[in-house]
Amino acid sequence: MTKEVRVRYAPSPTGHLHIGNTRTALFNYLYAKHFDGKFIIRIEDTDEKRNVEGGEESQLKYLKWLGVEWDEGADVGGNYGPYRQMERLDIYNKYVDELLEKGLAYKCYMTEEELEQEREEQIANSEPPKYGGKHRDLTPEQIAAFEAEGRTPSIRFRVPDNVTYTFEDIVRGTIKFESSDFGDWVIVKKNGVPTYNFAVAIDDHLMAITHVLRGEEHISNTPKQLMIYDAFGWEAPKFGHMTLILNEDRKKLSKRDNHILQFIEQYKNLGYLPEALFNFIALLGWSPVGEEEIFTQEKLIEIFDPERLSTSPAIFDVQKLKWMNNEYIKAADLDKVIDLALPHLIEAGRVPENMDAKTKEWVEKVIGLYHEQLRYGKEIVELSEMFFTKEVELDEEAKAVLAEEQVPEVLQVFTDKLIHLEEFNKDSIKDQIKATQKETGHRGKKLFMPIRVATTGQTHGPELPLAIELLGKDLIVERLDNLLKNLGA
Repeated sequence: MTKEVRVRYAPSPTGHLHIGNTRTALFNYLYAKHFDGKFIIRIEDTDEKRNVEGGEESQLKYLKWLGVEWDEGADVGGNYGPYRQMERLDIYNKYVDELLEKGLAYKCYMTEEELEQEREEQIANSEPPKYGGKHRDLTPEQIAAFEAEGRTPSIRFRVPDNVTYTFEDIVRGTIKFESSDFGDWVIVKKNGVPTYNFAVAIDDHLMAITHVLRGEEHISNTPKQLMIYDAFGWEAPKFGHMTLILNEDRKKLSKRDNHILQFIEQYKNLGYLPEALFNFIALLGWSPVGEEEIFTQEKLIEIFDPERLSTSPAIFDVQKLKWMNNEYIKAADLDKVIDLALPHLIEAGRVPENMDAKTKEWVEKVIGLYHEQLRYGKEIVELSEMFFTKEVELDEEAKAVLAEEQVPEVLQVFTDKLIHLEEFNKDSIKDQIKATQKETGHRGKKLFMPIRVATTGQTHGPELPLAIELLGKDLIVERLDNLLKNLGA
């Protein structure tokens, strides 16, 4: 590429960082870094009614948490600022004046009521609703009369006749629109604030944006932006529109969809690793060569190829995300896993926040038991439940294990051997399981399953001797004694 690649992520500060917006940011970031370009963040805050307090901070905070860094933005500066649209109103006004002077835009004094009436009439006549151009060619006298009434105008762009707007979409190939599909559209609202399509086109040009990667819902915005480029004689950037993200029912991922967590903050709070989430989202609508799916950020930057952006919708597979996060957890050192899981045990009231050294050592060993199994930090609360409940509830599978004829003998011998243990640790416990096997002649599942169910209440779980050690001798012996009484042994 001859020109330096410059791409932008341009969120509105209307809420928290959403999965769909995150993917847009990640693809732009990967695109910029792959081509040694610049990644810019611009805050599109002109829709003040929808802006929420802390919206901008949340967007930036969780992008940073994911490991995304930007070269220019409101918080880091740059040569093309300001990077918030509401701080650029004077810039837009200059270009509005130019369009008005050239007759490429005009003031429209129609009220909301008049516009709504026009729309209803068009729908009643089976016509596509669009502005009909009633104020397109007002006389000076008509303008004066509207001004005298106290009407505040909006400013509309004069859509040219018989123009075909064509662009080569990076993802979808050739896309065409006819100017006749559009009525003259508002570029400045009655409150003096520019509309999205006008401000975006001005900003992208002035910030030297070369490529615009965004969701497919923006395809219909592209011709309006091309109109602004044409009006000023500017070269348009290259556009790429990414496919929808669907849930597992193949319905569009919606912020109102309660089946899937929608916001990055929620995944952070559940104890997902940022590098796993980055990896997962990068594969929503883009695929690398080969079957490999686990990539570092550096590798994703190296192999990112816009030619491999998918033309089919991406499926947000929650189970795949859990699998991928587990792969990252398994590869992490234990200290990192403890940092991920321990806050959730504290929050659940399982252990105190200010615990003594002995308790901390014990709970870290409990977490270590589930290092290979853990899919996200909060899951430790459910996985480790047996360590924080005195009584165990047996499911049908566990009851079936204990109903086997060899169980009383296995448990009686094992209990006798544990009672006399002076050193109660995983190695000595493992020795007593072997001794029980030797004395009873039972081996494999006939030996291990009754011991596991009797001591932990579970038919599947982590390393058994260490689990028994961490549960403690007194509790284990008590559980075994109670069970033997129930079995009539």
